Amino acid sequence: MNRKTLLERKRISVSDFRCTAVSGEKPFAEQYACHSISYVRKGSFGCHCRGRFHELVAGSILVGHPGDEYICTHDHVIGDECLSFFLDPELVETIGDNRDIWQVGSVPPLPELMVLGERAQTAAGGNSDVGLDEVGHLFASRFVDVVSGRAPKPVTATLRDRRRAVETALWIDANSHRAIELEDAAAQAGISPFHFLRLFSDVLGVTPHQYLVRSRLRHAARRLADDDSPITDIAYDVGFNDLSNFVRTFHRAAGASPQKFRLISRGDRKNLQERLALH
Repeated sequence: MNRKTLLERKRISVSDFRCTAVSGEKPFAEQYACHSISYVRKGSFGCHCRGRFHELVAGSILVGHPGDEYICTHDHVIGDECLSFFLDPELVETIGDNRDIWQVGSVPPLPELMVLGERAQTAAGGNSDVGLDEVGHLFASRFVDVVSGRAPKPVTATLRDRRRAVETALWIDANSHRAIELEDAAAQAGISPFHFLRLFSDVLGVTPHQYLVRSRLRHAARRLADDDSPITDIAYDVGFNDLSNFVRTFHRAAGASPQKFRLISRGDRKNLQERLALH
């Protein structure tokens, strides 16, 4: 099994697993140290857990409970790929720590979970402006809602909570050139990351990471239009730590590359200046 850690945070970590088992290989027992949900994005495998056998295919979810033993097999198809979220006890307690939910073993492919699983995969691939930790919080919360049969709780923000969201948004914008994690923004608001994510999204209509990325894009667009700094310098100055990611994200948002956006912006300004000079 090849494992690649994609994200390591205080309350949540994310790993990419790619099974390298071959036909006839003897399965072995594994034990989880914390709660986890693993989205099967490719292939299939079987799993023995708590006296039951589960068949998982693409779209299924393997549910891990601390201390339980799991034995995975490949009787039908060799190889699978999973995106796994590992959750700390505080986060699990916040979203719901009912033992029956977390010892269900697996969940079949369900539309409401598959959509979030694919959204998480997009974030893991760097093709989304939603943070991977944010998707993980949402994915875990929705999993608990679905398995328990309860409807998602609506968030009704008080005046104080709305002020928290707005003030934190202003802080994010002012510090968008820095590395800001969900925990940092939540600490600024004075509440837990899980509750902050729900509150911020409810009040402002975007996740904290989406707002952070869009703040960086806004600052970049202004710089591209107003000064002659190299595009690489602008990308790093506004908070992107990878030029290719900046170019890809900017193009997706603006419909043009940073270079083309700069040319168009300056062309429009030049045309305006020329028109004004005629009067």
